[in-house]
Amino acid sequence: MNIRRLILEGEGVTQDFKKKITSCEKIAKTMVSFANNKGGRLLVGVSDDGTISGVKSEDEEKYMITRAAHFYCKPALEPKFEEVYLDDKTVLVAEINKSEMKPHYALGEDKKWWVYIRVKDKSVLASKIVIDVLKRENNEHGVLLEYSSKEKALLEYLNEHERITSLEYSQMLNLSRRRTHRILVNLVLSGVIRLHTTEKEEYYTAS
Repeated sequence: MNIRRLILEGEGVTQDFKKKITSCEKIAKTMVSFANNKGGRLLVGVSDDGTISGVKSEDEEKYMITRAAHFYCKPALEPKFEEVYLDDKTVLVAEINKSEMKPHYALGEDKKWWVYIRVKDKSVLASKIVIDVLKRENNEHGVLLEYSSKEKALLEYLNEHERITSLEYSQMLNLSRRRTHRILVNLVLSGVIRLHTTEKEEYYTAS
């Protein structure tokens, strides 16, 4: 494993640097966001700016990560560890696979369970629509799509405009939040529209 090359890539959707593990809650949030997305890796012993500080005790860091994965993530996660030696320092790499059991929840400091997804280099709280999409992504039954006037109106709008939010869609057709939610989740799962999450907002575009 070429650690220098990975560090040069920087933090992102599938990679996070940690100088050391200080909190099970914080690391559970990152691991859950990886599992709910494409998977990812933690490089422990690397500062945010890419400086290799190394870990003092890889056993202690492994213990913290494993404890967080088993007791602070629901369903539990199974990180795979690798130790890489560089310039007399040890970097601990913990790989988190993309999960088939989404959504995974992380136990917060408020003692509640929350779903996170990865947006660029941040672990962001998932909206109800995202959680519904994650729950049903692994559903083998597929999606029964009805093309009512409501779906057609959305697709016609996206044909002329670049994007729409769930609030704009619900106001445009005077739909309840629940109905809006259901239509959007079905269209995302069937690949007709795409869901985009940024740190500030969530919006939809035509696929």
